[in-house]
Amino acid sequence: MISAENLSKKFGRKEVLKDINFCIQKGETVGVVGPNGAGKSTLLKIIATIMRGTNGSVQIDEMDTKKDTKKIREKIGYVPQEIAVYHELTARENLRFFAKLAKNSPEENWVRRCEEWKLAEHLDKKVKHLSGGNQRKLNILIALLHDPEILILDEPTVGIDISAKQEIVNDLRQLGSEGKTILYSSHDAQELETLCTSFLILKEGELLFYGSKQKVRQFGSVAQSKNFAETLGEIVG
Repeated sequence: MISAENLSKKFGRKEVLKDINFCIQKGETVGVVGPNGAGKSTLLKIIATIMRGTNGSVQIDEMDTKKDTKKIREKIGYVPQEIAVYHELTARENLRFFAKLAKNSPEENWVRRCEEWKLAEHLDKKVKHLSGGNQRKLNILIALLHDPEILILDEPTVGIDISAKQEIVNDLRQLGSEGKTILYSSHDAQELETLCTSFLILKEGELLFYGSKQKVRQFGSVAQSKNFAETLGEIVG
């Protein structure tokens, strides 16, 4: 469903991504993992058609992200690390505004989703008065307004408490069970282990590993006795 072939990205002389190749299947929840500066955000932005690679290609459902950008964007919901909403508006006003841009997004649909995500009681509060967790939920729900097949999330739980993280991870697991393909970047190994079915591991712009969660433990010289967090830590170094 999502494939990269010899994908690279340069900013000036600095090569941020180096000949990346992978093929993600429909319905996978993929943890995009690596230390700071590994190229995670750059890769997610290229897949989301926000940025273009320097060389190589990315295809989604056999459509090229450079040539078929408009059609691909209809399939994608992108959640940036920054909270990209209007803080002086209420949550409901934000959802109504972005629903008009998304089109074909009936209010009853997103109200139901807000109820499922425990945000309904906060809909008429200004965003600036919401907790960090509820702001993060709103950020994700806006990306879901057009019911995308693919959801791309760049560290969507950064800076919030553990209980709010758990709620969001559980909500995302439900989306995965509905058949959505999810790309999820995080530094939280527990989140990644709970949510993801496979992993794409980057380091210094290179793809170290792509495969199932079960195969992560078998990668390289990682000892079988280590827990998952230690395993990921040893791989990304």
